[in-house]
Amino acid sequence: MNDHPCLAGPPLVLGGNVFGWTADETTSFAVLDRFYELGGRMIDTAQGYSDWVPGHEGGESEAVIGRWLAASGVRAEMRIGTKTGMHGETGDLRPERVAAELQQSLERLQTDYIDLYYAHRDETDTPQEDVAAGFDALVEAGTVRELGASNFTLARLSALNNVAREAGSTPFTVLQNEYNLVSRDDYGADLQAYCVTHGIIMLPFYGLASGFLTGKYRRRQDLSGQARGGGVGPYLERGRPMLEAMDAVSAETGASLGAIALAWLMAQPGIAAPLASARTPEQLDVQFEAAALTLSPEQLARLTDAGL
Repeated sequence: MNDHPCLAGPPLVLGGNVFGWTADETTSFAVLDRFYELGGRMIDTAQGYSDWVPGHEGGESEAVIGRWLAASGVRAEMRIGTKTGMHGETGDLRPERVAAELQQSLERLQTDYIDLYYAHRDETDTPQEDVAAGFDALVEAGTVRELGASNFTLARLSALNNVAREAGSTPFTVLQNEYNLVSRDDYGADLQAYCVTHGIIMLPFYGLASGFLTGKYRRRQDLSGQARGGGVGPYLERGRPMLEAMDAVSAETGASLGAIALAWLMAQPGIAAPLASARTPEQLDVQFEAAALTLSPEQLARLTDAGL
């Protein structure tokens, strides 16, 4: 169990980007039901999911989750994280826009508070003093319980928190950047050290590298007909040594490649829980397998070195 206030249950966060997109509402409910039944207690979504789909305008994922929360009656047990400003456009982090987007998220999620509210992407047109004040006002109002930053650099995150502390505002205590065995640039050593030193937990997204780290995609032809194939393509060539290292660890442990990838993440400094989505209830197996898997220091080191 994790005692951080924005987490509950095992060290896992269910990514909600597929809800209302590659998982229809019936399937999404089945995934959410099983996640809850297995002990999962935190769901991640965003106000922009899934505006990249023709005919969608954003908020589809939140709306599906909201209907599930209402139907299941488990809101008090769950931790919900959502985000505003997915595209980092000018003015996305202005206090009035953040507050307005939060209100719409609350309505779609059918709740009166958000456990963790993120600035989804940084934008430099809004002064950081205004960003800090705008998010702090939501905490003071009781509609948000904790603040997070997503896709932020070390320079911008540290500057934002310095501004917040100087003003006596609520600091941003959660980071959500991309980080996995084959993509580590967005949570480099300096940013990791800053987060560990300042008690900022990391909840990395793309923990399975869009499915590449499950071992399902090893050849270009494996991507045919896959909705997320475009996200996997860049890993195929440079990620081959990693799959070979993971295959060896799998032979030693009997664990699936996906579980190995997530277990490696859980063992890294500053990481409280990885994010991973599931299009079907069965795809949750890898997450809960990872939560029960402990890799040896030698295995962790081998995996780390394979990605360098």
